[in-house]
Amino acid sequence: MNETLVHLKQSLKTLNLTEAAQIVDESLMEAEKLEWTCREFLQRLLRHEIVRREEKQLARRYKWASFPEVKTLDEFRLEEQPSLSKRQFEQLRELLWLEQNYNLILLGPPGVGKTHIAIGLGVEALNNGCKVSFVPMDHLIQLLKTQEISRSSQYKLRRIYNSDLVILDDLMFMAMDRNEANLFFQFVNKLYGQTSIILTSNKGPEDWGELLGDPAITTAILDRILHKSEVIQLSGDSYRLKYRQTIFAS
Repeated sequence: MNETLVHLKQSLKTLNLTEAAQIVDESLMEAEKLEWTCREFLQRLLRHEIVRREEKQLARRYKWASFPEVKTLDEFRLEEQPSLSKRQFEQLRELLWLEQNYNLILLGPPGVGKTHIAIGLGVEALNNGCKVSFVPMDHLIQLLKTQEISRSSQYKLRRIYNSDLVILDDLMFMAMDRNEANLFFQFVNKLYGQTSIILTSNKGPEDWGELLGDPAITTAILDRILHKSEVIQLSGDSYRLKYRQTIFAS
């Protein structure tokens, strides 16, 4: 490697163009072979740098989202969910509700696709440059209860608060005591007005009071969540039972 090329690679790294530095050798050879202009050569380097940075940022956002598994909206069996029309489904995919800081409440019995839709919308948001956090309700309560003593919990909560979209899965899956309900209210209050929330639950808002335990806290939480929200009631039989796998031959 000649001295000029060494200095060129070092300069690219100094400017934090590390991805471009990795392909400068092959790009120079290709430029000589194809007789590129200086502009074409520079464009090749910078374009590679931009693409690789975007790929890394997207991968980082996926990691931070903490999805239990990646599910897309294209994989959702819309024809088996009669309570949601094609038009409504596509409106959700457009993410205008996210731009306007609306919340979505996905209700229905187990296995009808609430979590699938929530994750699918999260994936759409990620691919559009948004920061997304997926948090099962029991895990969120644990984070809130340990934030005073655990740096890990503090770090995870900061990341959630900085998200553009927070997905809370299985809301009301378990009853909360007064302290847990108060912590959840504080959490919702911090997100209110600046972050969109998707909630999945098998119980409607009218039943949340008995699980939160405190009427005043329940009212305050509902006031913030329902202020700008769309409630989507899903119905039908469980996909898991309908398409369950068996170890026996048919």
